[in-house]
Amino acid sequence: MHIHFTGIGGTAMGSVAVACRMQGHTVTGSDGPVYEPMCSVLDEAGIDRRESYDAQALSDSRPDLVVIGNAISRGNPELEFVLDQRWDMTSMADLVGRLFISRNTSIVCCGTHGKTTTSSITAWLLEHAGRSPGFLIGGVPGNFSVGCRPVPSHLHNTFGGVFVSEGDEYDTAFFDKRSKFVHYRPTIAVINNLEFDHADIFDDLESIIRSFRQMVRIVPSSGVVLVNADDPNAMRAAEGCPTRRETVGLAGDASWRIHDLLEQGEQTSWSVDYNGSLYGRFTMAMPGLHNVRNATMAIASTFHAGLTSQEQQLAMPAYVPPKRRLEVLGSWKGAEVIDDFAHHPTAIAATISALRQKYPSAGIHVVFEPRSNTTTRNFFQKELGECFAGAASVCLGPVNRPERYRENERLDTKKLVEAIARCGVEAFSIDSARAADPSWGNDAMEFLGRRVKSGDVVAILSNGNVGGLRRMLTA
Repeated sequence: MHIHFTGIGGTAMGSVAVACRMQGHTVTGSDGPVYEPMCSVLDEAGIDRRESYDAQALSDSRPDLVVIGNAISRGNPELEFVLDQRWDMTSMADLVGRLFISRNTSIVCCGTHGKTTTSSITAWLLEHAGRSPGFLIGGVPGNFSVGCRPVPSHLHNTFGGVFVSEGDEYDTAFFDKRSKFVHYRPTIAVINNLEFDHADIFDDLESIIRSFRQMVRIVPSSGVVLVNADDPNAMRAAEGCPTRRETVGLAGDASWRIHDLLEQGEQTSWSVDYNGSLYGRFTMAMPGLHNVRNATMAIASTFHAGLTSQEQQLAMPAYVPPKRRLEVLGSWKGAEVIDDFAHHPTAIAATISALRQKYPSAGIHVVFEPRSNTTTRNFFQKELGECFAGAASVCLGPVNRPERYRENERLDTKKLVEAIARCGVEAFSIDSARAADPSWGNDAMEFLGRRVKSGDVVAILSNGNVGGLRRMLTA
């Protein structure tokens, strides 16, 4: 089958496209400029793609199916052509559900934070134990060369076939406003945590909780819902669960209880009790309590997929985090340069805490780019002013595409600088008028150059290009 992906450059879309090619399908795609690492991933897979949307080229190639990315909206020339011609089209999430998951055991890792890490640990535990899982991970996982792959054909749609998904609560496509994770039909559902996010599609926290409850309602009676015992919102989302529910966390009554946590540099070890009895002690080369939670969710989910404690204990130390999750890019002026995806106040605070654990005596200099549809607005004006505690300095990039919002709706980075300073952290902001300037990273370089010394850490927190700063620091 010839499958065309309109909007192929997104991490998930690109990864699914590669997996379709692995299954033997002819795959083409289109998008605007595609950034690393997806640019190299697509090129290495030999996928024919255009960095433009062209209805005539699509007409000439005559694909059997067009996958419409959730960033694509009415007015896109390829979408308009597909609608006019009444060609067969679908969403990425629906394609994954039908083509890759189908009747396999489906482990879906959900939550505001930690989805990528939890799903990649889960896939790795299964892989190390010889289960050959299929997976869809919204990043480039460290233990695998691709972000998505199908279950091997001899296991597909059998009791031995397991597919692990990063369960995104974002909507599916312009024509399907359900959360993506509904399409993945979980057998084992993980709800790691729940906070307000995605302000462009959710009105409030209650609407997010409703979306998670919709997912919980379709877990079969033979399955299980694993929920964070320490997160009241996650627990609310699992209320009235029609199937078995188990809790994971520090709480004394948690089904899977985390205790005896020991943090040494970037290595962390902890014990897990299951239903009151010691299940095992685990070690991984990743700092931070939030990552211990992620890993324990992976332990619980793979237990229900058939793994033993011993298999999990052997695999955990060899786990490698995905790219842009506390990823070391190199050094600059004797300082370690770290790249991380954190873009929500809770995730930013957790990242700084993890860096403090790993580099206890270093000055941590943060460059944060307000880029997501939530952090570019003023929903988290107060929370962003408080989440950088523990940093030595903070450079705020310009608000991405500020013209989308009225001034009274937009994140005010000048006020944010004042709030961060009140927490005892030096801060500086780059004017949002520079947002369209691809070289604003030079301003950040100048700020860092006056403060960073050998032995410090530069932490880049963004899901974007950061004004070319990564390239400048690692050139």
